[in-house]
Amino acid sequence: MRRCLAALAAVTLLSLTACATDEPGGGPGGGSTSAAGSGTGEQSKFFVQADYDAELALLGATPTGPADKPWEQMLNPTMVDTTKFRKAGPHKLCFSNAALNNPWRQVGFKTMQAEVEAQGSRISEFVHVDAEGKDQKQIADINDLLGKGCDALIVSPNTTATLTPAVEAACKAGLPVVVFDRGVSTKCPVTFVNPIGGYGFGHVGAEFVSQKMKPGGKVLALRILPGVDVLETRWSAAKVAFDKAKVDVVGVEFTDGDPAKTKKIVDDYLQRYGTIDGVWMDAGAVAVAAVEAFQDAGKPVPPINGEDQLDFLKVWKDKGLTAIAPTYPTYQWRTPVIAALRILDGQQVANPWKLPQPTITQDNLDRYLDPGMPPLHYAMCGCTDLPGYPQRWK
Repeated sequence: MRRCLAALAAVTLLSLTACATDEPGGGPGGGSTSAAGSGTGEQSKFFVQADYDAELALLGATPTGPADKPWEQMLNPTMVDTTKFRKAGPHKLCFSNAALNNPWRQVGFKTMQAEVEAQGSRISEFVHVDAEGKDQKQIADINDLLGKGCDALIVSPNTTATLTPAVEAACKAGLPVVVFDRGVSTKCPVTFVNPIGGYGFGHVGAEFVSQKMKPGGKVLALRILPGVDVLETRWSAAKVAFDKAKVDVVGVEFTDGDPAKTKKIVDDYLQRYGTIDGVWMDAGAVAVAAVEAFQDAGKPVPPINGEDQLDFLKVWKDKGLTAIAPTYPTYQWRTPVIAALRILDGQQVANPWKLPQPTITQDNLDRYLDPGMPPLHYAMCGCTDLPGYPQRWK
């Protein structure tokens, strides 16, 4: 998750109150989920072994669908019947959005808006409601949308458990519901659209960091916030990889997606331990801030993972970092619109609709660098064929 425009660099990745502590066992930066040096702690309650195994298997799966349109591709799809939702168009689509408070979501929403425009007369009205990162506001938003004559409801939940009843209420109202990005704890939506998911992301980054650092070295894990399934599963998979590699996870800290806080956390750990041998992140929005903290301290940047945010890709290239960028592609914001229209046409859709989740490595880094786009743009936007490109995303 990454946030566009330099002016927004200090905006949190997600609006939240972090689980912070100033107690000695909380680590020097505060907010640690385990005492410094004690390792990875207990496994997350979100961890499901079967889901973990399935996602890791999908990393090597071959997608079906148009080769040049990964947002329409599917991995090992199970198709579901939607004939009961068929109705004549044009259609009014409604979207309950968790937030627009970070660059990743901003890039994604611009991509979604452009997809709506690309659909032309098929969509008569597109209603977007921003929950501003607040569960209770999103619950109220969804309840309000149920009386607005929506033909289909798209939901990107702010948090998983709290939004589940609101999504279930929408399903019971007879609306076809498409959930994407983050999930809910119910099977009632017609489809859940997202890339391979958090386990895949977390595994790729943690395995790379573990393999590139010295055996038994010190890892600092930087997280955004608790309670969101895709972030919890990223950490769950990283924990498995780090435990297997027997590295020393000296801290697990929540950054709130704040570059200044990220720098302070890294600096505190450097002062405490002298060196950090690897950095793992559950989202790449503050990856550049972490890199800068090492540089400011006169320390070498250790193996690190970021994401496909262009500022990180540029620093990676310019500084010759040992790095990798698992992605959670913003092209997924196109798919819910496509899925909603297919459902309203009575066409079968995949449930879950699993999208490919590419990884940027040293070998393909140059392919994704685009000096013409803003630093907080995302390389995996899948937007170059959409109306308004590139100006809409600048």
